[in-house]
Amino acid sequence: MRFDSEQHRCTLIVDQDLPPGLAMNAASVVGVSFGRALENLVGPALSSQDRLIFPGVITAPLPVLLTSGAHLRELHQRCAADDTLVVLPFSALAQSCRSYEEYEARLRDANSSAIELVALGLAGPKKAITRLTGNLKLYR
Repeated sequence: MRFDSEQHRCTLIVDQDLPPGLAMNAASVVGVSFGRALENLVGPALSSQDRLIFPGVITAPLPVLLTSGAHLRELHQRCAADDTLVVLPFSALAQSCRSYEEYEARLRDANSSAIELVALGLAGPKKAITRLTGNLKLYR
C-alpha cells in the first residue's frame, strides 16, 4: 500500500494485559513492520539549522491503543479478509523467541488458531480504521 496521510490512517493495538516492557517491544516490532509494509509512511531525513541530520519519521499520527487479547484475535480475523487494509499481527510466540530462525521453526509447526496475538498493526482508509478502533482506549 502507498500510504497517503490525507486518505489513510494507521494504528497499533496492544494487549492491555502485557507488562510495559513487553508492550513497548510489541509496539516497536509492529512499528518497524509498518515502515517496511507501507510505502511513503516514513518521510525523508531532515537537517537542523546547524546541519545535524535527523532520520525521517512517520508522516502521520500513530496512536497506540489497548484492548484484550480476545478482541485482538477478533479484530485480526475481521480485518484479514479486507484487502483495503494492511494487517500486521504480532504474537507471543514471536516475542518468546531468541532468534529469527527459532521463530521461523516454531511458527512453521504452529496452527494459527493456537497462536496468541499480543499486538496488531492496522492501516487503511481513515473511516475503516476509525470504525474498527474508535472505541479503544489510548495507551498512556
